[in-house]
Amino acid sequence: MKKIAITTLGCKINQFESAAMTEALGQEGFVIVPFSEAADVYVINSCTVTAKTDAESRRLIRRAGRQNPDAKVVVTGCYAQMSSSEILELPGVHLVLGNSEKRDIVSLIKEVEDTPKAVVSDIMQVRSGESAPLESFAEHTRAFLQVQNGCDARCAYCIVPYARGASRSVSPEEALDGMAGFVAQGFKEVVLTGIHLGGYGLDLNPATDLLNLLKMAEERVPVQRLRVGSIEPTEVPPEMIAFLAQSQKVCPHLHLPLQSGSDGVLARMNRGYTTALFREVAEALALAVPGICLGTDIIAGFPGETEAEFEETYRFLEGVPLAYLHVFPFSQRPGTPAATMPGQVHSRIVKERAEALRRLSEAKSAAYAQGFLGQTLKVLVQKDADGRKGLSRNYLPVLVNGGSDLVNREVSVLITEAKGGELVGNVVE
Repeated sequence: MKKIAITTLGCKINQFESAAMTEALGQEGFVIVPFSEAADVYVINSCTVTAKTDAESRRLIRRAGRQNPDAKVVVTGCYAQMSSSEILELPGVHLVLGNSEKRDIVSLIKEVEDTPKAVVSDIMQVRSGESAPLESFAEHTRAFLQVQNGCDARCAYCIVPYARGASRSVSPEEALDGMAGFVAQGFKEVVLTGIHLGGYGLDLNPATDLLNLLKMAEERVPVQRLRVGSIEPTEVPPEMIAFLAQSQKVCPHLHLPLQSGSDGVLARMNRGYTTALFREVAEALALAVPGICLGTDIIAGFPGETEAEFEETYRFLEGVPLAYLHVFPFSQRPGTPAATMPGQVHSRIVKERAEALRRLSEAKSAAYAQGFLGQTLKVLVQKDADGRKGLSRNYLPVLVNGGSDLVNREVSVLITEAKGGELVGNVVE
């Protein structure tokens, strides 16, 4: 029985696919060990969203070689999909697998040889959506279910559509079966994920959409909590808002990528919407779903971003009802239009702007959390911390009193204290 170690970079889709690979390998008798330990095979499930993530994958490859020079090193994921030839030249790499080939990892690892080899198909030709088979989700109280893959958008800074292919969805029945399967395993929350989740169902015949899938899940799946991953602001119609306002299962939490609060920068990014539309959607959600947690992504220092445009972004973010910001300093990604755009912002200025936005995020998170003092929230208890730590339906981390019997239970918690963006409370049931 060979020991296999898997490490994951990047998005929730990668996390889900790593879990599926781990489960499949375990079922074949392989022993799964932490990446920090000696193993016979190391698997790096890579990301390629920036040049820095490519460098991190190379660092992990070197680390695997140091831990066991005789081990086989397998690289898969988006960096492998985009740069297989480059990776094959790295010392110690034995096998490079594209994103589609992850499904066959068991047979491919069994056949791995000393001579380096790449098995990477043309993902742009893939048109059918399949969710990786996954019966459990080890070491998590929340399960992530991949219902969509790929992306048809062409944002100026993003390489992901070329690494993941065209948008493609699993059928509603397969998605519902996946949710039900997690419920049968004892999970209290299922998170729906995708590369472009809001495009779910548009490629199916007959076509459907994410709202219809959520409505079916509400009626047919006995899941306690259902959470939606990232969704574009253009993909939250009034009907979606009305559904969220009355849903008993879908958590009051949406991540709406903005990327910039300046219309000029948004146009250069090829984002296809304006700040006015984003504000309209965010305010409508906040009005219809009291207490909803709205988060966003922001890129600091996009090419050509002037001081005035950055100030526009900062002031815009101050004025919309957001609970947190995920801030990304712009990093040139070779192969994207943004990498060669004029007006590249100096790295020092990019860093300063990102730090200013992170401070704003901390302030907004603290203010949002403060608003729940004295309220009772439903909290899914997840793990040990200084007590028991859990997650509220509106995505707030909550430290609760109680014993280990609370783990993987949703309990009512009276909030007594706010520490930054984190809450403290007492179980009241």
